[in-house]
Amino acid sequence: MLSIQHITKRYRAQPVLRGIALDVAAGEFISLLGPSGCGKTTLLRILCGIETPDTGRLSLRGQDITAWSAAQRRFGVVFQSYALFPNLTAAQNVAFGLQDTPRARQAERVAEMLALVGLGEQGHKHPAQLSGGQQQRVALARALAPRPELLLLDEPLSALDAQVRGSLQAEIRRLQQQLGITTVMVTHDQDEALSMADRVVVMHEGRIEQQGSPQQLYARPETRFVAGFVGRMNLLPARVVAAGMLEAGATRLAGDTSAFRTGSPVLLGLRPEAVVLRAAPAAAHELPANTVRARVLETQFHGPSALLRLHCDDLQATLDAQWPTGADALLPEWLHGDLWLSLPPPALHVLPLPESVRRAA
Repeated sequence: MLSIQHITKRYRAQPVLRGIALDVAAGEFISLLGPSGCGKTTLLRILCGIETPDTGRLSLRGQDITAWSAAQRRFGVVFQSYALFPNLTAAQNVAFGLQDTPRARQAERVAEMLALVGLGEQGHKHPAQLSGGQQQRVALARALAPRPELLLLDEPLSALDAQVRGSLQAEIRRLQQQLGITTVMVTHDQDEALSMADRVVVMHEGRIEQQGSPQQLYARPETRFVAGFVGRMNLLPARVVAAGMLEAGATRLAGDTSAFRTGSPVLLGLRPEAVVLRAAPAAAHELPANTVRARVLETQFHGPSALLRLHCDDLQATLDAQWPTGADALLPEWLHGDLWLSLPPPALHVLPLPESVRRAA
């Protein structure tokens, strides 16, 4: 439906977008995820017509819209700041984009949209009389009222508290699926992106670093940046010493090295929930592959789980491990001192070492 073809943008001498190419299917929910300054908001502003790309092309259903104004595109846009008119009621705000619609149909559409976002009884109130979450629902209803072909969301929930944000994430996703509207959302919140989007596009320094389903990005990050930005990941420097064998610190570890030559410096990535913690075994031969000694440095309680900070002399590294807490939320006594930890070979991500790090080394 939407094709973004090699878009570049710079401000003075500073490149902000470096050849962004992305296709969006009809009805798809895409999340542009990345830290501040990565170019995701600039890309969204180009999509809605506020900014003009230096080079590249935008097409909608095969038609070039690069030179179209925001008014010509008629996309629905929801901003972080709500951008509601304070002197208008919720109903009047929703009706603002329906000025070309007959008055009787306007009232019908406004009532339909307010009911859709759960504010059917709040249309008479002004923005100051509504909570932050309700104001954002009005902004969403206003964006959807003209039946846009594309919905653009710019950090729509970042100004809300955690509980309201969680409920609105589910609400926006439900509405998007119910209406089948193609949606592009900008966010720096990885949980938001993973829980809402069909496809997550991770941006870094003006480029697309990796894209895929939330499950693909979490399970198979392809670069150090994605591994460190999407979820929590232990990253250990290592070297490939033979086929299927790596060396981290003073320890040999089994892992998939098929993409690397012997002698290559790499990074080993492992999610905290994949680290297996063990009490001291009766005999050393009972230990599985990739098992080393460690000691607990710190424990953080997170309700259904605890995060343990561990140091391993053999790996010459400090790692995080996640342990599920039971009904009493207490940890076994052996988790408070020296123990064994295993790094299961199938859960190890062998990642290329970034060029900048190799040069520094």
